[in-house]
Amino acid sequence: MLLFETVTDLATDVDVIRRRRYGMIETAAGEFERLVWRPFPKIATAWGTHLVGRWEHLLRRGNRCRLYFNQPRSCPNFLALRYVVTTRDADYATFRAALEVLDEIARLKDSDALLCDAANLRLSDRFLARLGWEPHAPMPGHRNFIKRFR
Repeated sequence: MLLFETVTDLATDVDVIRRRRYGMIETAAGEFERLVWRPFPKIATAWGTHLVGRWEHLLRRGNRCRLYFNQPRSCPNFLALRYVVTTRDADYATFRAALEVLDEIARLKDSDALLCDAANLRLSDRFLARLGWEPHAPMPGHRNFIKRFR
């Protein structure tokens, strides 16, 4: 097994999608570009989210979105949306394309649900509800959401 593996067609690489646990979806101009499988999970920190993510958003040009997700070993029937970073010219269609690919990966893996901790306060509860997410497991300082498939 390769440490990093790239998939450009979800329909033909179903066996790879079902086998791997940690990935990054990249979309550009509202279209799926690639899915890069990683040997380790994406770890998002408050420092990285607020400082590095903000600088990357401001400095990188183009209409691109990268969405990182994990399939935790302790919960193999769930996918965790860990981190999303967009370039400053990214539009809603590019962001939505990444979410649609994540939904398709969850379907191919036969996942029960997607989970996320919405750290960005600009993501309102109403906006997340429109995308199919609902509040889940309230904790102080965290905004946990779930998107169920069953």
